[in-house]
Amino acid sequence: MSEKIVIIKLGALGDVVRTLSILPALKEKYPNSEICWITKPSSKPILKTNPHINKILTIPVEVQDSFDILYNLDIDDDATQLANKISANKKYGFFSEEGFVSAFNLPAEYYLNTLFDDELKKSNQKTYQQMMFEAIELDYNNQHSSIHLIGEDKEYAHNFIKKNNISSNRLIGIHIGASSRWPSKKWHADNLKEFITKANFEGYNILLFAGPDEKKEQENLVLRLKEKGIKIYKNNPDNTINQFSSLVNLCDVVISGDTLAMHVALALKKPTIGLFFCTSPHEVEEYGLLHKIISPQLYNFFPEKMDQYNEELVKSISAEEVINSLKEIKKSEQK
Repeated sequence: MSEKIVIIKLGALGDVVRTLSILPALKEKYPNSEICWITKPSSKPILKTNPHINKILTIPVEVQDSFDILYNLDIDDDATQLANKISANKKYGFFSEEGFVSAFNLPAEYYLNTLFDDELKKSNQKTYQQMMFEAIELDYNNQHSSIHLIGEDKEYAHNFIKKNNISSNRLIGIHIGASSRWPSKKWHADNLKEFITKANFEGYNILLFAGPDEKKEQENLVLRLKEKGIKIYKNNPDNTINQFSSLVNLCDVVISGDTLAMHVALALKKPTIGLFFCTSPHEVEEYGLLHKIISPQLYNFFPEKMDQYNEELVKSISAEEVINSLKEIKKSEQK
């Protein structure tokens, strides 16, 4: 029997990346299934190379097909209303009921409650992946969220290495960006410069990642460090998500706040140092790759004030802490 399955996941690209972990679990449970994934256009490039997905649709879309199973893992209006409209024999996750988000099935209610109950959000110890698996009633066994890079992506990375005449050995990727919605996810520039200076002294090369909103910040940091005699490399802030991922894949270690870069690095099985200032460290799956550094001030802001910027907060993780975490990664690799 070949099950027709539709997945709705429209949200932030980082959440799309870490939701990819459901695919191997679905294929294990339904080996002959045909999987259709509905998403935003911005997420399509990262999905189109995944061997488990048979069809990708992007919103806005009118879905005429009927399915055996529907999984909706988003709570926004576009996703929940789409889940209402699509014909499926079984539905899991979230739907719209009189304009309010509700759960198709009882296990999905836990994740929903974490979004509206600050005390539950604060006490929750489950990872995002675990909550998603529970919401759609799949067994969770730390299935990995994988990104599949194809030839043109690998060629882009190869050309970057060749153009800049650098080796990926001892190359640290640092992502400096964060959504404007969560301004305190970003490490303070002073601490970042101090870390780069120390890492450079230790013989590491630095690849500074930024997105379109961080162009000036990236350029200024490169120039300031150049004045100190420290050369660092940078991505093109306008690169595609696949090009971005191909450069992340070059890195020996990745350092990031709780952002897309962290989820991409983990999906590519890169040792990662995660800096947690204002979001839950428990919700991010480690996969044996993630070294978490948690701000001592985190619970002064999480979850009630996690959308606020505070300079003391973003300075609360020192450059020395990150250097020590980097050393721990290197020691573990030598064992």
